[in-house]
Amino acid sequence: MMTDDHKNDENIEIWKIKKLIKALESARGNGTSMISLIMPPRDQISRVTKMLGDGFGTASNIKSRVNRQSVLGAITSARQRLKLYNKVPPNGLVLYTGTIMAEDGKDKKVTYDFEPFRPINASLYLCDNKFHTEPLNELLECDEKFGFIVMDGHGTLFGTLSGSTRNVIHKFSVDLPKKHGRGGQSSLRFDRLRMEKRHNYVRKTAELATHFYINPSTCQPNVSGLILAGSAEFKTELSYSNMFDRRLREKILNMVDVSYGGEDGFSQAIKLSAEHLINVKFMHEIDIIGKYFEEISQDTGKYIIGVDDTMQVLDTGAIETIIVWENLDVTRYVLKNSSTGETIIKYLNKEQDAHQSNFREPTTNGELEIMDKMLLLEWLANEYRKFGCSLEFVTDKSQEGSQFCRGFGGIGAILRYKVDVRVFDDVSDNGEVYEEVYVDSE
Repeated sequence: MMTDDHKNDENIEIWKIKKLIKALESARGNGTSMISLIMPPRDQISRVTKMLGDGFGTASNIKSRVNRQSVLGAITSARQRLKLYNKVPPNGLVLYTGTIMAEDGKDKKVTYDFEPFRPINASLYLCDNKFHTEPLNELLECDEKFGFIVMDGHGTLFGTLSGSTRNVIHKFSVDLPKKHGRGGQSSLRFDRLRMEKRHNYVRKTAELATHFYINPSTCQPNVSGLILAGSAEFKTELSYSNMFDRRLREKILNMVDVSYGGEDGFSQAIKLSAEHLINVKFMHEIDIIGKYFEEISQDTGKYIIGVDDTMQVLDTGAIETIIVWENLDVTRYVLKNSSTGETIIKYLNKEQDAHQSNFREPTTNGELEIMDKMLLLEWLANEYRKFGCSLEFVTDKSQEGSQFCRGFGGIGAILRYKVDVRVFDDVSDNGEVYEEVYVDSE
C-alpha cells in the first residue's frame, strides 16, 4: 500500500511532469536543433555517448552553416550533460536540449535532464525542430484503471476511471416492455417476448463489455477492476450470465445499487465504490475537498479561503494541508520599493499582470523593482515542505473540484488549529509587506 507521503510526493511529481510537457511542447527551434533523448533503466551511457558521437560526425556534413552549427551545438550539449552521469539512474534518464526561439524572438539554449519518479520504458533519440514528449505521457498514467458498467431498464453506460480522469466509453438505450402487457395478446406470449428482449439486452451488454474491457492483443482485461452498477436485477443477471466473459467476472470488485442510469448513475457508482477505489486520485480528490468543505460547513475556524490568507498563515506553521487547483494561473512577485527598501509580495492573475498600477507604489507612483517572479504553483511545489504541511493538487473535473475552483478561488487550506486571520497586519515578522490582491480563478 502506498503511504500518504509517497502518494503526495508522486502527485506533485506528476504535476511537474505536466508542466514540463506543456513547456516542451510549446518550444520551437530553427532547423533540427532540438534533441529528445530518453534512456530506459539498465541502458548504457557509453552506448548513447557513442550514438551521439556518430551523429556529430554525420551532422558535420550538413550544408547549411546555420543548421549545422545548431545541430552540432545540441549534440555537444547532450554529450556534456551525459558526462554528469556515471550510469543510467534506476528509473531511467530523460534529456531534452537544444536552441529554441524565446518570447523576445532571440535564440535561447535550454537543457532539461532528470530521473523520472517511476521507471520509464521508452527508448528515444530524435533531433528535430521540436521536442518529442509522447513517451512522458506514460509517466502520467495512473497505475490503476477501473471499468464501470451502469445498467438499468433504459440502457447501459460503459466508462472508465483512471486517476482523476473519468471517461464515458459508450452508452446505448434500450426499449424494454413493462412487466404487464396491454390487451390483445396472451400473457404467456407477452412474457416470452419480454424475456427474449431482456436476454438480448444482457447479451449485447456482455458482448460490448468484452469489446471494451478485454485487450485484443493480450486477451486479458485492460482494467484493474470492474464495478457493476444499476438496478439490482439487471446487474445481478449480467454477473451470473454465461454470456458475461469469465475474465471480466473475475475482475468484479463491487456491485452497487444506484438511483439513476447513465452519467448520473456513473457518478453515484464512483462515490458508492469509494473503498474499492481508494488508490484512485479522483476519490482522493473528492475526499480531501470534502474534508475542507466539512470544516467550512461546521464553521470550525480551521480553514483558510483564498490566496492571500493562505500565504499569510503559511508562515505560522498552522497549515496542515494546502489545496490548490492544478491550473491556478497566479504568479508570485517579489517586488522592492527602491525609496523605502521594503519588500512587497504580490499574487497576481494573468489579467492583473497586464496592469502597470500593480507594479507601482500607491502613494508616490514610483516603479517597483521585480526581484523575483514565479508561478505560485511552482513556488509551492518547491517550498511547501519548509512549512511542515502537505500540498494537494486538485482538478475541476469532479463536482467537488469544480465547486472549489469556481466558488473558492482555487486555493485554500485545512489548519491544525483555529487561526483568526484578522490579527495579521500588513507587515510580517521578517519585514515583508503583503499586498492584499483579490484573485479570481476564472
